[in-house]
Amino acid sequence: MNMDALHGAVAVLYVMSTLFYGVYLFKQKDGLQKAGLALMAGGFVFHTLFILTECVSIGYLPVYNLRLTLSMAAWSSAAVYFWIRYRYRIKVMGIYAAPLVACVYIISLNFPEIPAHAAELFKSVWLVVHVITVFIGEASLAMACGAGILYLIQEHGIKSKKRGFFYSRLPSLEQLDATGYAGIVIGFTAFTVGLIVGLVYAKLVWHRFASWDPKEIWSGISWLVYAALLHERIAVGWRGRRAAIMAIIGFVVLMFSFLGVTFLMGGHHGGFTQWQIPYKP
Repeated sequence: MNMDALHGAVAVLYVMSTLFYGVYLFKQKDGLQKAGLALMAGGFVFHTLFILTECVSIGYLPVYNLRLTLSMAAWSSAAVYFWIRYRYRIKVMGIYAAPLVACVYIISLNFPEIPAHAAELFKSVWLVVHVITVFIGEASLAMACGAGILYLIQEHGIKSKKRGFFYSRLPSLEQLDATGYAGIVIGFTAFTVGLIVGLVYAKLVWHRFASWDPKEIWSGISWLVYAALLHERIAVGWRGRRAAIMAIIGFVVLMFSFLGVTFLMGGHHGGFTQWQIPYKP
């Protein structure tokens, strides 16, 4: 299977998964969500095949431009969703995860393919650990954001006299709160490990732990937001609505550090999020 066909198969399977989950939200037939899960799993398998093929072809993790970075973000989000689906049995979470994965992946395909670099800095084991842990952390925090959104929707339905469309279709507030908390704990832990490994990697490559790169600064701000949320939850007992809102705010800040910095600011992380083919006169 050539790369274009592989990309097409992944995109179609993710989109079909989104459609089945969307119909499931209305019809509430278990076979629909099982089909959505199976389609996402199929897309994930082909997606994994593409990543492994690229690794073998270029000799390092394929994250050297924005197209591949977004692709890795979609893959990580799908992987974390499967874990949440298995651990917490929240079938309807797919209505958030499937379109998220599909959209991120399709957006990645709209960026140009840029030839791989031969730079040794991409071949470091430290970089592999840094990238994987950061992406797993961000994907887990994305799922926590989704749980927070569903929590607020369900809470609104419970407080409303007419309950509304979502009330009977969403899990209990306790289950959504627990899912969101698990996502934040796992995401924050992985993100923290990723940042620490990134500091070590920076020391090895640039001979300093930090250089106040814009992405480093905003990643640190994101870390502080989630650290504050966990502190308030553990020490003060934040639950429910406050935790859900903070999970959403934290993810917005995190996404700015991931995408906003890429388009608005410079820094040495630009090599990993390059999105234009360099002009050659």
